[in-house]
Amino acid sequence: MPYPHSLTSAHTAFLTDLFPGDGCLLTPEAMNIFSVDAGRERTMPLAVVRPENREHLVELLRWADAERMPVTGRARATNQVGSAVPVHGGVVVSLLRMNAILDIDDRDFVAVLQPGVVTADLQAACARQKLFYPPDPASVKTSTVGGNIATCAGGLRAVKYGVTRDWVLGLEAVLPGGRVLNMGGRSHKDVVGLDLKRLFVGSNGKLGLISEVTVKLIPLPEAAASVLVGFADLASCMDGAMAVFHAGLLPSACEFMDETVLSVVRLSGDIPVAPEAKGALLFKLDGTQEGVDAEVRRLVAALKTVRPVSVEVGVGAAEEAIWDVRRGISPGSYKLKPNKVSEDLSVPRSQVLRLVESAQELGRTHGLPVLCYGHLGDGNIHTNIMHDASVQGEVETAHVIKEALFRLALELGGTISGEHGTGLSKASFVGEQLSADEMQLMADIKAVFDPNSIMNPGKGW
Repeated sequence: MPYPHSLTSAHTAFLTDLFPGDGCLLTPEAMNIFSVDAGRERTMPLAVVRPENREHLVELLRWADAERMPVTGRARATNQVGSAVPVHGGVVVSLLRMNAILDIDDRDFVAVLQPGVVTADLQAACARQKLFYPPDPASVKTSTVGGNIATCAGGLRAVKYGVTRDWVLGLEAVLPGGRVLNMGGRSHKDVVGLDLKRLFVGSNGKLGLISEVTVKLIPLPEAAASVLVGFADLASCMDGAMAVFHAGLLPSACEFMDETVLSVVRLSGDIPVAPEAKGALLFKLDGTQEGVDAEVRRLVAALKTVRPVSVEVGVGAAEEAIWDVRRGISPGSYKLKPNKVSEDLSVPRSQVLRLVESAQELGRTHGLPVLCYGHLGDGNIHTNIMHDASVQGEVETAHVIKEALFRLALELGGTISGEHGTGLSKASFVGEQLSADEMQLMADIKAVFDPNSIMNPGKGW
């Protein structure tokens, strides 16, 4: 579909009238930061607007639909695959000024908020009332709840608490043409009709713009502890995770790190993992104090069957020191190479060992470091293919490895994306995972919400 390549005087007048002052940005200098996300691909929009309420969104999408103007929603742009990049120009809609927490209710166990609220800020506000909102993507301190919903963000605690979709009770969204759609509400159970809000969770802004959110809360766990375990080889890592689950334990986090990852973190200093370890698992347990104490004892006992080379238990400040190992992966990786292709493959737990071993072998064959780590508890492994874009051929080689890993994940019964989405960088591979019938049904559904295809065009799902 052809989209406008420039703004007319009428377009400019409409946008500056609806969004006065710095609510509308039109110069390249002001718009530059809105042309890119964490995936680092870039396209300049025609305009950037900063709505402050639902009425702004209603008027904007009524106009945009009539003018066939592409609309790309955006918050903190932590997305890794280019979903927030306006590849067809148009108008970028920054939702960061819609950032109010409207209600936290300790009777209904819900929070009502606007989409621009930073996830960590919501969690902190809930914690002050002894309530808990569990989703915790790696970008939790910067990403917003609206962005998490658009991408169905996962995170460390997904193995126990699920992903963002599992915590959304209600959504208010504005559709192209200015229609306002209310889906769900404060009730924790509802089976009347199709669950339309679930279509929005993970839709990457391709159906409409979220204007209000209602999420489910639970009581705040009173205690937590973490256990960092080193293993002699990769197979023992996988056996260790299974030993914990078979012992009847469900940790809130079960993170995996391979040998290359451990070596990267060690570049910044000593870590509480035995130097001979070829892999490590990081568990987190939460609940009542008595329950956590008992689960730590059971977890350590279960691991003895696979003979770990080191076990470090952390509580309080010591727990934070343990998690510094996990937090050190991303900054440490750039000490190997200045650039990375960051993927988030997900496979059945039984296939994780084969995925990791294959990734390491691909790295050795092609001469590039491949770091494997992530959420072993739900089979979601991050593969960082490190390279130097200034060295001839390394970018191309990194993408050869990436494509091989995509196809391996599908062969193993997995997916090309466990939590990042497909955006720009994976769009061309969606058809290898989904059937033609699935793709057509998805296109038909989008056409119901967005008949003129103005919402975040040019992206994969």
